Amino acid sequence: MDLDQSSWEKQALSDKKAIVLDVRTPEEFEISRIPNSKNIDFYNPQNFMLEIEKLDRDNKYYVYCRTGVRSANSCALMKELGFKNTFNLVGGIVEWKGKLIN
Repeated sequence: MDLDQSSWEKQALSDKKAIVLDVRTPEEFEISRIPNSKNIDFYNPQNFMLEIEKLDRDNKYYVYCRTGVRSANSCALMKELGFKNTFNLVGGIVEWKGKLIN
């Protein structure tokens, strides 16, 4: 499900069990990231699938990337794999107005 920044941030921060996934490259992740996010590189497909397979399909996942394209694709893939609650940050970190770790 696509969410705008306000809805995405409100839901991700209010749910203590929520997991925030950053699907950018490790290099992008090192430059800046949303606090408490876990990095799984979408551009490394073999490792991406290995890491996704380890996740609990019943949790809620708030997914972001640079502009929202990789995260939308990640959410679609996760849904195909049986994940019930994936939320894409529309506009990605480029349009993020919340706190960042630099």
